[in-house]
Amino acid sequence: MPDPRGGSGLVCPAGHRFDAAKQGYFNLLTGQGTRFQADTAEMVQARVDFLAAGHYAPLAAALVAAAGRAVPDVERVLDAGAGTGYYLAEVASGLQARGIGLDISKYALRRAARLLPDGIHLVWDVWRTLPLADGSVDVVLNVFAPRNPVEFRRVLSPGGALLVVTPRVEHLQELRSLAGMLDVVGGKDGQVAEALAGRFRLESSEVILGQPELSAADLRNAALMGPSAHHLDAVRLDEELAAAKPPVRVTTAFNLQVFRPV
Repeated sequence: MPDPRGGSGLVCPAGHRFDAAKQGYFNLLTGQGTRFQADTAEMVQARVDFLAAGHYAPLAAALVAAAGRAVPDVERVLDAGAGTGYYLAEVASGLQARGIGLDISKYALRRAARLLPDGIHLVWDVWRTLPLADGSVDVVLNVFAPRNPVEFRRVLSPGGALLVVTPRVEHLQELRSLAGMLDVVGGKDGQVAEALAGRFRLESSEVILGQPELSAADLRNAALMGPSAHHLDAVRLDEELAAAKPPVRVTTAFNLQVFRPV
């Protein structure tokens, strides 16, 4: 909760006070750390540049529409695994709601704080108990991020909704064959529904498809903005992308599932 004394701090029910970093985020993992690998500054920059080009704008618009249908009077939106805050900013601004972003990368949340300066941005591990009260948010966004069903169910209000986005097997298939990126496993939507069963029920599902044309810079950013960046050889990547003679038209394909707590 905001510090009742004012300023940019947060206070927990036990009275502990947390101050924001000058970049606008709160690092709640200080002294605790996490076993998961956070996005690097280079990965974050690649994602910022790629998303700014508008290639995933149809997905952002679909999230705004789905959240508005699911919870017409949404007040607070949590993005669990918010990254640079692109989707959180679109949904919170589009629905005039308060945005809360969680991510383990401080580099990503610096960007999120710029995009949504009136939001709350917390460096935190989604697999831990979330630093939020029971039933305190109306919508949980989970876009290409780990899922914690127990905690998502706990922090959602009774009439709230969980929106999960996963890539389909054909997503960026043209780029994956060029750059040696990690493959996308098929059937992720079914796996998500199965993992959430017992705490959430599937209310709706839609597929968002696109075929944007990517420049050489776009292709490089797409390859380096996700988990594949930890494994790719940058020199080989540049050679392969140059040989592809950009621009290249690629497939974007996402599952967007809306779940209700049970």
